[in-house]
Amino acid sequence: MTPVELSRTVLHAVRRAVDAGELAVAVLPERVVVAPPGPGGCGDYATNVALQLARPTGQPAPAVAELLRTRLLRTDGISDVVVTGPGFLNISLDGDADGRLVRDILRAGPRYGHSDTLAGQAPEFHAAHDARAVVLMDAVARVLRSQGARPRLTCAGPPEDAWVRILGIPSDIPVGTGTRSDTLRPVPAPADPAPLGRDAARWALLHPAPHDRPHLGPGHDDEHLAQRETNPLFRVRYAHARTRALLRNAADLGFAPEPGPVAPHGDVLPTLADHPRVLAATAAHRAPDRLARHLVAVADALAPLLPSVLPLGDEKPSAAHRARLALAEAAGTVLAGGLSLLGIDAPDHL
Repeated sequence: MTPVELSRTVLHAVRRAVDAGELAVAVLPERVVVAPPGPGGCGDYATNVALQLARPTGQPAPAVAELLRTRLLRTDGISDVVVTGPGFLNISLDGDADGRLVRDILRAGPRYGHSDTLAGQAPEFHAAHDARAVVLMDAVARVLRSQGARPRLTCAGPPEDAWVRILGIPSDIPVGTGTRSDTLRPVPAPADPAPLGRDAARWALLHPAPHDRPHLGPGHDDEHLAQRETNPLFRVRYAHARTRALLRNAADLGFAPEPGPVAPHGDVLPTLADHPRVLAATAAHRAPDRLARHLVAVADALAPLLPSVLPLGDEKPSAAHRARLALAEAAGTVLAGGLSLLGIDAPDHL
């Protein structure tokens, strides 16, 4: 069960409780957020939906949580539900939850985390005739499309040739005028990003929050181009390339990825499970920097796992090796899909 599927399952439990007269609420939430449990939590995922429903239902949040807990325990794929704190629902998935998540990611491919949540919406965005504003608008539009929206874009002037040719901006963005509410106003770049090339330039413009000043110009170019660990873009693309290399090396050794339990796995699985939520939040807040930081977190969580993926010396490939290889492949898939939404390439060789 993916986080998206679990979110729908919890929402379905809320609707069934309303239909049965157990909860009286006029307007149901459109979606339920599930995420790895925070401090004091337990299980695989947690949600605060009971706290959201407490006021409109006129019931204490723990009572709402207990009611939903009873319904969720009857659901296939859920092994336990625990109420903690002021009314958080902590949900444990039964069986091979690790393997299921990895299989779900590999089945979806780079579209893992995409949804139709925003289907039917056509938000309008306008960008000043500025490289960073146009790149930001393009990235926001990509993420919104991944969530089902069909954004409409305009720019204060025709895209410059370098923006199209080097930065990957669509050449057909119409010229128009925006309103105060739909104009994207990031802090302008202090220097021309084009000399960095498409991937490094887009990362330099998108990784900082829109209200932060990008590090560009004399003294900063090496910061974005250097192939070393201090460069977050390099860490993300290197982690992806390592996963592709591991798949090639495993094939040479005669074994393939097979999702299954992986222990220890550190923070890799929680960061992968959080990817759909990050995409939804990136779309909601029009903030590609959230996705960029998440990809860095995935890459950093993956790094300790990679040395244990292949057998060492005379060791024979085992189920654990195949499961770790599948997890590495899933992480690489998330990294590639996320970079693509930022308009950045994810090479197999680096």
